[in-house]
Amino acid sequence: MQTVMVHASRPYPVHIGAGLLDRCGALAADLTAPRRCLVVSDSTVAPLYGQQALDALERVGFAASLWTFPAGEQSKNLATYGALLEHMAEIRLTRSDLIFALGGGVTGDLAGFAAATYQRGIDFFQLPTTFLAAVDASVGGKTAVDLAAGKNLAGAFHQPLAVLCDTGTFATLPPETFLDGLAETVKHGLIADRAFFDYLMTADLRADIDAVVRRNVEIKAAVVAEDERERGMRKLLNFGHTLGHGIETYSGYTVSHGHAVAIGMALAARGAERMGLSPAGTLDAVLDAARRLGLPTECPCGAEDLYEAATADKKRSGDAIDVVVLREIGRAETVRLTLPELREFVEAAL
Repeated sequence: MQTVMVHASRPYPVHIGAGLLDRCGALAADLTAPRRCLVVSDSTVAPLYGQQALDALERVGFAASLWTFPAGEQSKNLATYGALLEHMAEIRLTRSDLIFALGGGVTGDLAGFAAATYQRGIDFFQLPTTFLAAVDASVGGKTAVDLAAGKNLAGAFHQPLAVLCDTGTFATLPPETFLDGLAETVKHGLIADRAFFDYLMTADLRADIDAVVRRNVEIKAAVVAEDERERGMRKLLNFGHTLGHGIETYSGYTVSHGHAVAIGMALAARGAERMGLSPAGTLDAVLDAARRLGLPTECPCGAEDLYEAATADKKRSGDAIDVVVLREIGRAETVRLTLPELREFVEAAL
């Protein structure tokens, strides 16, 4: 087992390794006394790992039950969030009880937001079962649900007590789902670590998955330690996301988050290079990485649809929006674009 500490307002460990789901109860009991808890999972993950998690928790004295919802980003909405809160109230969960989010990013976002708001906040653990959730959604304390107008528009910052990442669960991931995590992994290299980016081009990622997850978490943890509430440096983690979230919204969430981010990174690199915000050769490096790793780069929508979706993004402030650009491979900066400049950026990106 490898461990990375996240030094947020409430520090917590991220434990990484195969077989951790069987130890989730013991690892949780190291941090808090066993008590009542609710495991939240979706209809795909619960049949695979729900009982395993319940057994591991109950072995050390947690009184655990399971609540499931239909899998998919389409369920990350106010209706599902409300149903979860009603269930928590119905079983008389109290402020001293716990939530365990077992699954991918949708589960972590949904369960984390419920934990952040139920009785004004209860503690929770992240148990990510996807590569994407392990390297992105489970670390950093962002929780949210989607609104009709866009992705993650209702949410809260709420740090978990711990993240327990069983990399053995990645064995059940379809190849396309594994690619979702790979997109965020490439992003971390592009914005913060040239050596890691270069390593990804030749590494056997599945064979070295624990080390890959660890480096992702180290990069994200360093950013969160500097800027937990996303007022400055943490915005760099949004590279590819302003346009990527727009693609997700436009598609009705039929394009997955990781695939949308991969496309968004290619678009951001093209738009920034054409507008003189990134040096020549940046786009070629991003496209070459996507080709090598099998990531998508073609945008499914036109400039006007993409612009309209992007203007609903939560990174907008008044009549301007923050966009992350690469100054070189391994170093990024945030630039603020007016809405007319954003339109120019989108048109240049396509």
